[in-house]
Amino acid sequence: MSAVRALLDGIVDYAGLFPPAALDMASAVRNYASYVDERDAWMLGRFVIPIGRLGELDAVFSSTVNGAWHLAALVGTAIETDVQRAHEFNDAHRDRAMIDVLEVKATSVEEIDRTASAVRDDFTTFVELPATADLDPLIAAIQRHELSAKIRTGGVVANAFPSAEHVTRFIRACLNAGVPFKATAGLHHPVRATYRLTYDEGGPTGLMFGYLNVFLAAAMMATGMNDEDANRLLEERNPAAFELREDTIGWRGHVITTADARRVRERVAVSFGSCSFREPVDELKTLALTPTS
Repeated sequence: MSAVRALLDGIVDYAGLFPPAALDMASAVRNYASYVDERDAWMLGRFVIPIGRLGELDAVFSSTVNGAWHLAALVGTAIETDVQRAHEFNDAHRDRAMIDVLEVKATSVEEIDRTASAVRDDFTTFVELPATADLDPLIAAIQRHELSAKIRTGGVVANAFPSAEHVTRFIRACLNAGVPFKATAGLHHPVRATYRLTYDEGGPTGLMFGYLNVFLAAAMMATGMNDEDANRLLEERNPAAFELREDTIGWRGHVITTADARRVRERVAVSFGSCSFREPVDELKTLALTPTS
């Protein structure tokens, strides 16, 4: 396995139901079903769905779903009720689809404690934290309950994007605590640049993080990169600065191996949610960053 494949294998959780794509259920399910069978499926992760829309998924299941799907379900403030709904869905669809990941927002230790009590050990659970929060007590609570963390890295308006310093701080806190994390929103593109924030013609543009920047930063921070260099890597806009070879990935004098990439994905940097699968994959090819094996 090449270093870039180790870094990006199964990394895109498909969130076509969410903005800016905001597809209807039938379209999102049909897309995911087609991606599963594509050559590029090596980058595909889970299908992301709000827990309240499981009934819509039921309505299109029989004509679309092939094989066993893994789902990530977003739950709300009624955490106990939503966890029960996830169990009921799994009981009814165990041979065809399985919710094995839950995602929930929290802003306090008390909310994290409540989430852990409701979830128990039944699901891998990502707790979305505000990028500007005091992370130490929140990450400590997540670590104590053996949960995972989540950061929102963008949105459909420019002020939804955190600073590079806040992203670095979040990654460092997760690395220090040994807490796995995922990212979501604003990561449609491999390399940082100014892009359209929505799919509307003439819509607003903004400076977006590249998923390669974010996950390479996590891998390099795990192997010794300091926070100042990580900030610069997150801000990197020149595709030529990334040196992808068969067994290594380099950036301005920093290098990780295939083994480094695999370790950070297995232990810390899990995935990112994107309402598009084709953009992250096709732009990787355009940049000639596609792994050779």
